[in-house]
Amino acid sequence: YERVATDLVSGAQREASHKAINPQGFVPALEIDGEVFTQSLAIFDMLDSRFKEPGLVSDDPDTRARQLAMALVIAADIHPINNLRVLQYLKTEMGQEQDAIDRWYRHWITEGLAALEAMADPEMPFLGGDQPAMPDMCLVPQMTNARRFDTPLDAFPKLVAIDARCHEIDAFKRAHPDLAKPA
Repeated sequence: YERVATDLVSGAQREASHKAINPQGFVPALEIDGEVFTQSLAIFDMLDSRFKEPGLVSDDPDTRARQLAMALVIAADIHPINNLRVLQYLKTEMGQEQDAIDRWYRHWITEGLAALEAMADPEMPFLGGDQPAMPDMCLVPQMTNARRFDTPLDAFPKLVAIDARCHEIDAFKRAHPDLAKPA
């Protein structure tokens, strides 16, 4: 695969060249054989359908529903209100000071992480179960962002441990956001 970084801070995702790939002007976008896929959960589902190993979502309906619920806590509840475009809007259009924006971020991620901490099975090494799955792939970037915004994580020992286990896996190491920064 070829990784193409998009500098979100500079607004590269809003440029016409990127919107030609993803009309929402969001990341990620994944192109396979000329077909472009967008939205993380849709990409995970497509990859899970194409490549059964390693599985990203369980085939067991009950486990799958639990995995999707945890992934959606992040993808539907934490991320949309804490992504860069919302934080920038709070600053530029709403005139909020950076301290208020940081408090906003920490409030909403803390609420979501509290729910995930309660949902996490203490007997399992990952949110997804015995191996990383869709909710773990959603969790890791949010934990990175939580640290970036100095969010206290002491109340989330299960999530901190899961995040650490994920960072021991080569695929997670290669996907770390620090590696995606444009040169």
